[in-house]
Amino acid sequence: MKIRRLPEGIANRIAAGEVIERPASVVKELAENAVDAGARQIDIAFRDGGRSLIRVSDDGEGMERDELDLAVERHATSKLADDELIEIKTLGFRGEALPSIGSVSRLTLTSRARAENDSWKIDVSGGRKAEPMPSARIDGTVVEVRDLFFAVPARLKFLKSPRAETAEAADVVRRLALSAPQVGWSFTSEERVLVDLPPESADEKGRRRRIERIMGEEVFANMVDFEGGKEPFRIWGLATLPTYHRAQAGLQFFFVNGRPVRDKLLAGAIRGAYADLLMRGRFPAVCLFIECPSAFVDVNVHPAKAEVRFRDSALVRGAIVSSIREALGKSSRKTAAGLTSATLGVLRPIVPPRPRYNNDAFETALTGFAPASPGMAEEQAAFVMDNVASARVADIPLAADAPHPLGAARTQFHENYILAQTQDGIVIVDQHAAHERLVYERLKAERAGKRIATQPLLIPDVIDLDAVSVERLAQAQELLAELGLVLEPFGDGSIVVREVPAALSGGNIARLVRDVADDLGEDSSATVEERVNHLLATMACHHSVRSGRQLRPEEMNALLRQMEVTPNSGQCNHGRPTYIELKLSDIERLFGRS
Repeated sequence: MKIRRLPEGIANRIAAGEVIERPASVVKELAENAVDAGARQIDIAFRDGGRSLIRVSDDGEGMERDELDLAVERHATSKLADDELIEIKTLGFRGEALPSIGSVSRLTLTSRARAENDSWKIDVSGGRKAEPMPSARIDGTVVEVRDLFFAVPARLKFLKSPRAETAEAADVVRRLALSAPQVGWSFTSEERVLVDLPPESADEKGRRRRIERIMGEEVFANMVDFEGGKEPFRIWGLATLPTYHRAQAGLQFFFVNGRPVRDKLLAGAIRGAYADLLMRGRFPAVCLFIECPSAFVDVNVHPAKAEVRFRDSALVRGAIVSSIREALGKSSRKTAAGLTSATLGVLRPIVPPRPRYNNDAFETALTGFAPASPGMAEEQAAFVMDNVASARVADIPLAADAPHPLGAARTQFHENYILAQTQDGIVIVDQHAAHERLVYERLKAERAGKRIATQPLLIPDVIDLDAVSVERLAQAQELLAELGLVLEPFGDGSIVVREVPAALSGGNIARLVRDVADDLGEDSSATVEERVNHLLATMACHHSVRSGRQLRPEEMNALLRQMEVTPNSGQCNHGRPTYIELKLSDIERLFGRS
């Protein structure tokens, strides 16, 4: 078979497949052009999931007739000042978007330059370009894309439902709106307004207002600010508390020098920052902004410009992880703001049943009290409740003047929860979840300081395991010894444990070793540090105060005091909250007292 040159139309449609994957790709390319043109308002209309119509209108600087004719030619752009691909400061620069769209659809481009009086229009259908023609006067540019992929019908078979394609396009608009807060945005589909955002100031204050509008008040209320990075990188943004998470990563937005990107390195850094704070399969909401000189990042990696490459990726990843962890550490005792509302939502007043009997003798026999006169009913009820309450907490010190945020323990109920009284409300603590975090942070601190303190076993423990588990433990023998778990293979199908971390002494060693073996078989893509922290979290879980253990008052108060000084004590190692706080005003509202 001889080599031949493909016809220009076929070559253009092949190249368009790299840039225009779906309707959302059209929205992205056209909206980026509008931002680069200095638009202050961008309006997008969608019909039939983008198949029949995509219209993008902007009030940018527009184009003259000759520029309009050149704009639909491949690799024609106004965004590169020279022939170097280093100082790229615009969202677009490849000169491929309009010709790619025109080669697979029916494209109409109408524009008027700000300094001109006349508007011009040009049509491109399946790659065939017509001559520019005069048009009705408009401000800025309007691009209409009809019958998307009519020239490559095979691509239509791979599109999702109109609803799914519309949702993807709306997500693109939200990402661009976050990167350009100075621009007003609207996105309408089938007469439904899905995005409606007014222009904001271009500073960080305006960006924060835009983040709140897009994320929603509930998500924004659970976010903390983070900032960090080393020269030449600056990293900043907002991230949710570990106790506020989602089942998908759809609320994670990454921006590099104002460019929205979907980058595996950045997504991996977020996983690393929350590695021991979230349960697996849950994702935080994050807005991450990275700023650096253009020479330190390559945006010319993929035709869709969704990926980037950093000159020092390890530095960027480390800065993201450390800055988010530092911010979460400062808010270590905070839990999701919605927990109080959720708690109040499940509380309902109990209406006592009406007594079936009204006989004085029966009431005296049942309660031990003679029927009170109507005027003494409230005083009698108060007397009974006061006696019950005082009998339960008399042996617990009140410490009312102690400035402890988590208050003083009052009682334990259902052998798993601690009830504490603060100066302005109450706190309910999950004793197992709280102690799990305390043990884990202690193990991490010991490892960071020197070596985790170990406790030699008087009689080494021999544990029977399957061959695969024995092999995993044997391969990780050196790493586990660094973590305080000293073991070695013992014959066929067995492991002998000689030392355990001192913080875990007295626990169920066999169950711990089996779980560690299972953990070693998971997520081989994780970094060594992430795997180490996950192993430490597994160890901590096994030695924490178990559900069902009764605690003395001094033990409960000691747990509260340790929580107040321990990083990340607001959630356990799996992301569940360790406590819930109710203000007195909330409680009084439940009883109709306010």
